[in-house]
Amino acid sequence: MANELAAANVTRTYALGGTSIAIFTFTLFFLYPRYAQNELIALLFQATLLVLGTATFSFAFASFYYYAASVGGRIEDSRRADRFWLVGYTMLFLAPSLVLFSIRLFPVGSVWLAFWLAYVLFVARNFRRVAT
Repeated sequence: MANELAAANVTRTYALGGTSIAIFTFTLFFLYPRYAQNELIALLFQATLLVLGTATFSFAFASFYYYAASVGGRIEDSRRADRFWLVGYTMLFLAPSLVLFSIRLFPVGSVWLAFWLAYVLFVARNFRRVAT
C-alpha cells in the first residue's frame, strides 16, 4: 500500500471514529433519560451502545494499523486495518436500526435493518475483491 493512501486512510478512520463517539454521546444524551424512566426497550438500547462501542474501537484499531502501514509496515497491517474498518463501518450502519427498535418504531427500524442486511450481503460478496 502506498504511504499516501495509508496516511489518507488514517485520517478517514479517525474521522469515522470521531463520528462514532459523537453518535454515542448524542444517543446517551437524548435516550438515556428515557431509558432511566423505562420508556425504551432496555436490551435494545444497551445493544445499541455496544454496537457503537464496537464501531468506535474498530475504527481506533484500523487507524493504528493504517498508520503502521503508512510508516513502512507490512502488507498484513493494511489488510488487518481494512478488516477493522469494515467491522466499524458495518456496526456504525447497524446502530440506527437498533435505536429505532429501542424507541419502539418497529416499521422504520425494520426498513433500516433490511438496508443493513442488504449491505452485509453485498459486502460479503464483494469485500475480498476490493480489499487491498
